[in-house]
Amino acid sequence: MSSSNNTTALAENKVLILYILNKLSDGIIEDSLYKIISLINNVNYFYFKEVLTDLLDSKLVGILTKDEEESILKITSEGNNALSLTQDVLPGILQLKADNVIKKILSSITDETSIIAEFIPKSENDYTIKCRIIENNETIFEVKTFAGSRDRAKKIVDNWNENASKIYPQILDLLLNCSD
Repeated sequence: MSSSNNTTALAENKVLILYILNKLSDGIIEDSLYKIISLINNVNYFYFKEVLTDLLDSKLVGILTKDEEESILKITSEGNNALSLTQDVLPGILQLKADNVIKKILSSITDETSIIAEFIPKSENDYTIKCRIIENNETIFEVKTFAGSRDRAKKIVDNWNENASKIYPQILDLLLNCSD
């Protein structure tokens, strides 16, 4: 890929992130933003982090709140200004894909109970997995673990998505009744 193609792709991805954050007035956690971006433009996690860090450093994106490990990202007023000046860099097809993915994700967020599982690569053989249950936009259960391969991480995520209603009560029972 030539240098001008890299520069164009970088610009498109920065504008894409700003475009998405502009659509999400309440902000979004970083993991969810990565999931949306990868669905739209198939970028790897490390490239996404590089682009996001650049946007944070240039104050186009801000961190709204920060708790233990989750930061809520939000577009800043400078980011809105930059988006209005550069939105034409973003191809129409990417805007359409972004709008469709955001619409689909927002409709799933409005469900009363959501089962969420995701894995994030830390390196080639190290994955962090988060499994959550959310009710009325409040996390009521979360477990975080690690896997030594992509296959194991995917298996854990798939198992949680299919069986959370069985696994969650078992974990609660263990936590409440294990007295040995």
